[in-house]
Amino acid sequence: MLADLPDRISIDPQVCFGKPVIKGTRIWVELILSLMADGSSAEEILRDYPQLSDEDLRASLAYGASLAAGHFVDVA
Repeated sequence: MLADLPDRISIDPQVCFGKPVIKGTRIWVELILSLMADGSSAEEILRDYPQLSDEDLRASLAYGASLAAGHFVDVA
């Protein structure tokens, strides 16, 4: 999944202050992870953000897991 992150997540200083976002959107990876941590299901998130896909949610989880493991993920 880490190899797929550049296809799903982007970091651009001109978009959302350089926060990691789902590519092609202004939806922060942080928002997705926070929603999941607060108990939102994937189905709820996809309903509320129809421009997202299940793969985007998994990419967000993989990105967070990689950072927690101390790995740098270049998605710029």
